[in-house]
Amino acid sequence: MTFRLKNFARFGAVAATTLAFPLSALAQGAKPTLTDDTLGTTAVENSTALAGGDVRQTAARLINVALGFLAIIAVIIVLVGGFQYMLSGGDTTKTENARKLIVSGIIGLAIILSAWAITSFVISRLVTATTNT
Repeated sequence: MTFRLKNFARFGAVAATTLAFPLSALAQGAKPTLTDDTLGTTAVENSTALAGGDVRQTAARLINVALGFLAIIAVIIVLVGGFQYMLSGGDTTKTENARKLIVSGIIGLAIILSAWAITSFVISRLVTATTNT
């Protein structure tokens, strides 16, 4: 293909795409009626399920999710260190770097697990102390 033909094909593809989007928007039909419930706090509460529970329990769930992600990252660091150790080929600098990664990942995992234990203990005691039962 010549340069001019390629440019013409590109222009045609862009023009067809540009013209197709408004047609698909017109094919949607009638507009839905908007009420206070579809845009307000009820819609947010129903879609996120955060507003229905206790604030302390919501905070605990968010902390557990964050610590879970951090634990996954620590395990990945340990795995990367293990792969580097296996692939070091006896090179002392590569082996030492891999050992540092493994040790750092294990220390990070221990810190994350202790942080999870402390936060779950504190939040359970906070919930117990502030409930009226």
